[in-house]
Amino acid sequence: MLLKDGYKLIRTKGSHRIYIKKTRRIVIPFHSGRMLHPKIVKQVIKALD
Repeated sequence: MLLKDGYKLIRTKGSHRIYIKKTRRIVIPFHSGRMLHPKIVKQVIKALD
């Protein structure tokens, strides 16, 4: 979803992935094999607006 909106993965630190687009930065928790909590998905969608 972030990549389609033009964000690029700039780095991974621990269990977090950091995406950036111009001056906006979004940090997403990432755990292999697990789904994101619906609240986190809602926060990401809100941040994209």
